[in-house]
Amino acid sequence: MPSLDPSLDTVPKLLLHNAAALGGRPAIRHKDFGIWQTWTWRQVLEEIRAFSLGLAELGVKRGDKFAIIGNNRPRLYWAMCAGQALGAVPVPVYADAVAEEMAYVLAHAEVTLAVVEDQEQVDKIVALSERLPQLGRVVYDEERGLKDYDHARLIAFTDVQGLGRKKLAGDAECLRRWEAGIASGKGSDLSIILYTSGTTGRSKGVMLSYENTIVSARNANAFDHLERDEEVIAYLPLAWVGDYIFSYVQAYAAGYCVNCPETPDTVVEDRREIGSTYAFAPPRVYENLLTLTMVRMADAGALKRKLFDFFIAVARRWGGKILDREKVPPFARLLYGLGNLLVYGPLKNRYGLSRVRVAYTAGEAIGPEIFRFYRGLGINLKQLYGQTEASVYVTAQPDGEITAETVGKPSPDVEVKISDSGEVLFRSPGVFMGYYKDPDKTTEVRTADGWVHTGDAGFFDQKSGQLRIIDRAKDVGRLKDGTLFAPKYIENKLKFYPNIREAVALGAGRDFVCVMINIDLTAVGSWAERNNVTYASYQELAANSLVYDMIGRHIDEVNRSLAEEEVMAGAQIRRFLLLPKELDADDGELTRTQKLRRGFIVDRYAVLVEALYSGATAADISTEITFEDGHKGVISAHLAIRDMRPYPAPAAKLERAA
Repeated sequence: MPSLDPSLDTVPKLLLHNAAALGGRPAIRHKDFGIWQTWTWRQVLEEIRAFSLGLAELGVKRGDKFAIIGNNRPRLYWAMCAGQALGAVPVPVYADAVAEEMAYVLAHAEVTLAVVEDQEQVDKIVALSERLPQLGRVVYDEERGLKDYDHARLIAFTDVQGLGRKKLAGDAECLRRWEAGIASGKGSDLSIILYTSGTTGRSKGVMLSYENTIVSARNANAFDHLERDEEVIAYLPLAWVGDYIFSYVQAYAAGYCVNCPETPDTVVEDRREIGSTYAFAPPRVYENLLTLTMVRMADAGALKRKLFDFFIAVARRWGGKILDREKVPPFARLLYGLGNLLVYGPLKNRYGLSRVRVAYTAGEAIGPEIFRFYRGLGINLKQLYGQTEASVYVTAQPDGEITAETVGKPSPDVEVKISDSGEVLFRSPGVFMGYYKDPDKTTEVRTADGWVHTGDAGFFDQKSGQLRIIDRAKDVGRLKDGTLFAPKYIENKLKFYPNIREAVALGAGRDFVCVMINIDLTAVGSWAERNNVTYASYQELAANSLVYDMIGRHIDEVNRSLAEEEVMAGAQIRRFLLLPKELDADDGELTRTQKLRRGFIVDRYAVLVEALYSGATAADISTEITFEDGHKGVISAHLAIRDMRPYPAPAAKLERAA
C-alpha cells in the first residue's frame, strides 16, 4: 500500500522513504536506442543525491528558482527532486516555447540556473542571455552537438553529478547535512511554480506547496486504487500541472513506475510495450487516435469496413453498459464478445491501452461522441475537471457512474459550489498559495475564505449529481434573440468528425452562429488521395470546393443534432469558412496545452469575422505565420464562405417555446 505517513510531507522525504521501503522496485524507465533502461528507487536516490550535491557546489540554495526545459526524461525529473532537496524551487518551461515566451517566464520567475535537455534548448537560452542577466549556469543532459560551444556557463548533467560524488567522498558530514536539509523541509514550503497556459493573456506563475500537491496526489491514488504496481507513461509537457501530478507526485506517493518514451512520436508504441495501467491524455490525443483509425479504415477493404462499422455500432449500444456492469441481454454480450475478439481488442492493443484500468481525460471538454467511442471499446475512460490552481483535482468520475456530459463529483476533500452568476467555485487542500509576484490577481481569484473562482460556467446535473461544465464563463453568451450560445459545445460536436481538427464558433451578440474551421491534414489528405484530388499545400487543400462540400455535410449533420436540442436549436450554424492555415501555438492562436485563445483569434481574423456576418461570399486575408525555426512569414489567401440551411425545431418543442 502507498505510504500515508503524514510526516512524509515533501517529495524529497518520499524519495528517502521509497528508497528504503521499495529499494529494488523499478521507479523509472527510459527507452533509448530501442532499449528500455530501468532505475530502481534505490538507484534513483543515488542519482538524485549526486546531482543535488552537485547543484549545491554550483551555489544553488534554499529559495532559488531553477528552470527545467525539455521533453520527458529521467534526468529532468531527477533535477526537480534534486533542487527541491536543497529547498530550491523548480520552474518547468514548455519545451516548444518560442524565445519570447521562454524569456518572459525565466525573467518573471527570476531563474538563476537552468537544466535543459539538449542543444535545441541550449540555443534558446544562449539567444536570450542578454535579456536574462540573473541566469547563471546552464546544465544540459544530451551532449550531442555541444562540443564546440563556449562552456564558460555550460556544464553537463553528468559533470554536476561528478561534483556531487566528489563532495560526498571527501566530506564525511556531507550526507548527514543533506538529509538534515530534507528533514527540515515542511509541507507548507513552496514546491514548484507552474505557469498557466495563458488563454486570456500573459501566463501567471501558480505557486503550489508540497501539501497542496501531496494531499491531492494521495487522495487521487486512494480514489482510483492506484498502488506501486501501476505502469504510467510520461509524455505530457513538464510545464503542465497534469504531468507534475500524474508522472511525479502521484508516482512518489504511490511508489509506481514512470516510463519515459524514446521520443514524443513513439508514445503509442512505447505505451503498448510497457502495458500502461493508468493513463491520462487531453481530448486532443483521443481525437487524433480516432482520426487515424478512421483514416485507416477508409483505406481498408469493403469487408473490413463493414465489419468495423457493424461492431462499432454494437460497442456504442452496449459497450459502456457492459463496462459499468449493467444488466445486458445475453445476445448483446455474445455480440460484444465477438466484437472484442475481432475489433475492440486489436484497437485497444493498437492504442497501447489493452492493460489500462483507469484512463482520464481533462484539460478541455471532450466531445460526447468521442468519449462514448472509447468507452464502447471497453476502455475505462473517465473525465475529471481540474485546474493548476487546484493541484489538478476539482471533480472526478467514480467507477460505475460515468456519463459523457459530466465531469464527475467533487474529489476527496474538495468542496464545489455554483455562484449566482453560474460560475464554478471550489475549495480544497490543493488550493494554490498564490500567483508569483501578483497579489492583486491572487485576491481577485481566491476569496478570503479560500474559495477559488474557476472562470468556468457550469451546474450540477440533477439526475447524476455530477458537475457539468458549459464553457468558459466569459465565452458563454446569447444570440440577439436570446438563444443560448455555448461555443465549446458546438465546436466539440464538429471535432467528432476526423476531417475537422479545430473549430472556432462565433455568435455572441450576433444574429446567428458562424464557424471558422481547420481541416485535419491527415484525414482530408487521405480522402484526397482516394478521390484523386490533387493539392500542393494545406492552403490549397482547404480551398478545394470538394473539401468545402465534405465539411458542409458534417456541419449539416451537426445542425440536425442541434435542432433536436431544445436549448440549442436556435444556435445552428448558418455560415462557415475553412481557414488557410492550422491554428498554432507559435502564432499565439493556441496555448501550449492546445486550447483556443478565442479572443486573440477573433481579433487576428477580424476581417474574416466581418465577412461572415456581412453576407459576403468570399474574403481575402493576409496573416503572419511562424515557421518551425522561428522565422516569420506571411500567408495570403482568398477564402470562400458557404451558407448552411438550418433545421426547424420539432413541433412539440416549438409549442412549448410558444
